[in-house]
Amino acid sequence: MQNFHYNIPTQIYFGKGQIANLGDNLKKLSDRVLLVYGGGSIKRNGLYDAVAQQLKNAGISWEELSGVEPNPRIESVRRGVALCREHQLGAVLAVGGGSVIDCAKVVASGTYYDGDPWDQVLDSDKITKALPVVSVLTLAATGSEMDGFAVISDLSKNEKWGTGNDVTKPVFSIMDPEYTYTVSARQTAAGTADIMSHTFENYFTQEKGAYLQARFCESILKTCIKYAPVALHSPGDYEARANLMWASSMAINGICSYGENTAWAVHPMEHELSAFYDITHGVGLAIMTPNWMEYVLNEDTVWRFVEYGKNVWGIQSGTDMEIARGAITKTREFFTSLGLPATLGEIGIDSTHFDVMAQKAADGGLKYGFIPLDKEDVKKIFEMAL
Repeated sequence: MQNFHYNIPTQIYFGKGQIANLGDNLKKLSDRVLLVYGGGSIKRNGLYDAVAQQLKNAGISWEELSGVEPNPRIESVRRGVALCREHQLGAVLAVGGGSVIDCAKVVASGTYYDGDPWDQVLDSDKITKALPVVSVLTLAATGSEMDGFAVISDLSKNEKWGTGNDVTKPVFSIMDPEYTYTVSARQTAAGTADIMSHTFENYFTQEKGAYLQARFCESILKTCIKYAPVALHSPGDYEARANLMWASSMAINGICSYGENTAWAVHPMEHELSAFYDITHGVGLAIMTPNWMEYVLNEDTVWRFVEYGKNVWGIQSGTDMEIARGAITKTREFFTSLGLPATLGEIGIDSTHFDVMAQKAADGGLKYGFIPLDKEDVKKIFEMAL
């Protein structure tokens, strides 16, 4: 295990009724905030009213940035930065899922940046200061409520990139599983795929000495496998929603990756799919993950797949390669059982842009992954997924 610095400063208020902690704690940060949210579901389910009441009770005034997209656009970030500057706002409150929180983070950093916030998306070193960020989570998926990362798109350029910094980590997050009861089956399934993909990205590493981190990852994967079907069958099952919500945070807040080298592979490939086709992130991950697994499985990597097969799926018999292949099959079948597509063709994607997508994904650092991948490797994985 390698040396590391443990730092997860976000305070979490988890459970029923925790919205009661929003107003007074936010007032300590600022009495003028930007409220960021998406397409209006928080108004339909009553959460907007609950948040507004908290702000009013605490004497907080606010401006609103609404309509943030599922793959948040740089245009929304720019609008948010302009609002913060025009009204001299002192904090950013994100109410929604990962896309809303991601947008809020770059708004928070962009407010202090003299140039275009897209510069900060392309180069995270340009993020040096940010307004305080607070989140009220409504979807178990990205883990953005407890990390400093954000993914922003510029669809005019077919680009989608990740960025982030410790200063964009939320100061605190409200996590009430009841707010996820109205999440659709498809969003629940896609969110689960996202949680599992974050976990896989941390799990599939060549660092054999990080035993505890691997066991953390396996427990998160087993949690998703156990509770996603329950949440799909019974959307109001608190236990299922609570476990998925906490799994989303644990998958990416550093617990699973401290002490080891991790270089993500599937996410950069999926980001290209989203950049060109604006698909749901978790759907793309569910399609790409089993195909990536098949491609990187070899005699040098089989050890990790064997651990995965035995410890997560309970496959105890067969040769190492048989256990590994069985685990990959189980992964694909699980995503399908959630109602997620298994091929790119099912969501209308063909090979038209594979060359440029593969090059851009490879340029994103894939040579440092579980096994090094170049453009031709990525293109072959895309082709496997058709």
